[in-house]
Amino acid sequence: MESDAPLTILQGTRILSFTQFLLGPAGVQYLADLGADVIKIEAPGGTLFERNWAGCDLFLNGVSAFYLCANRNQRNLTLNLRHPDGQAAAKRLIAVADVLVQNFRPGVMERFGLAYEQVASLNPRLIYVSASGYGEKSVYKDRPGQDLLLQAMSGLASISGRAGTPPAPVGAPIVDQHGAALLAMGVLAALLDRTRTGRGQKLEVTMIRSALDLQLEILSYYLNGGQMRKSPTSLASMFHPGPYGIYETRDGYLALSMSPLPDLQAALQLEELAPLATERFNYPAREAIARILEPVIRTRTTREWVEYLVPRGIWAAPVLDFEAVLEDPAVREADVVEEVEHPTAGTVRLLRFPVEFSSGRASCRRIPPRSGEHTDDVLREIGYSEAEVQRLREGGVV
Repeated sequence: MESDAPLTILQGTRILSFTQFLLGPAGVQYLADLGADVIKIEAPGGTLFERNWAGCDLFLNGVSAFYLCANRNQRNLTLNLRHPDGQAAAKRLIAVADVLVQNFRPGVMERFGLAYEQVASLNPRLIYVSASGYGEKSVYKDRPGQDLLLQAMSGLASISGRAGTPPAPVGAPIVDQHGAALLAMGVLAALLDRTRTGRGQKLEVTMIRSALDLQLEILSYYLNGGQMRKSPTSLASMFHPGPYGIYETRDGYLALSMSPLPDLQAALQLEELAPLATERFNYPAREAIARILEPVIRTRTTREWVEYLVPRGIWAAPVLDFEAVLEDPAVREADVVEEVEHPTAGTVRLLRFPVEFSSGRASCRRIPPRSGEHTDDVLREIGYSEAEVQRLREGGVV
């Protein structure tokens, strides 16, 4: 299905990105990968958080790996939004934009004179997206919205891990990343709606709703009377029947999913399991099933179990670390990593856009830009003369 042509689905769509941290930048990067002209607007001087912080303290020749992961295919304009001239330039951009995305804390864009109610009249076709931790009118609107905090407050950490152990946060910022996907989905829906109505609208994306949406299935059970309790055994969730979980092998770990118990019994021939395997899925016996399997699975290596169980129709998979993941034939075949050359960072490996289209393939058309790299070009496009650009530079506006 893949095409070598560049992906241009959103070509001609101009998106203004007043974003920082991860949710906002990752959300607009999805749209940039689809071909949109994304202009990231940040303060002059390279003070943007993601330029100066990186997980693992990983900087490639001084360039933050955190910044590199979520800012490709974008142009960069520096504007001092505290200065009236910076606000004026932003409004000129808004007048010719299709989408504005911002994830400042609630109230910040209003202080800049750039809240939706303050700029909607400049461009009735504008789609304006506000992303925050809890929402502009929330009692928590002044609290920081950060992934771990939202995992804690949404119940997500409380349902992970085994009974008798502390709550276990997920090992990746999944609330941010799911919020980014919801943001991109919302923008695409609003663009489609505009083709019918001719009007823009305001969207709000919150991390708390993102965190709750990640728990769609289990919260639906809880809301309707399901009993939620963590297991002290290898079971991996509160609501799946046994053997659903992660089991220790002789040299690693094995995941066993929801294989029908008669099939599992036929494969393992365990006398203790037979009385429990008279039905396909035995939820009441989930703990007993896990306890029976734990010592048995420890008798072979992970590879031996996969080679034995998978051909017998058992849903099993090895638990892989990142090194093994990237060497896995299915991952290699999917070609998920793209190498790009950065003038400072050198060779950078990035995850590709995760959806394939027959019309073209998303790729890194623009490396994550330097602070202010495209300031002059963008200002000229909205009518600033060379003399005016120079005046803005001398005044510290850009």
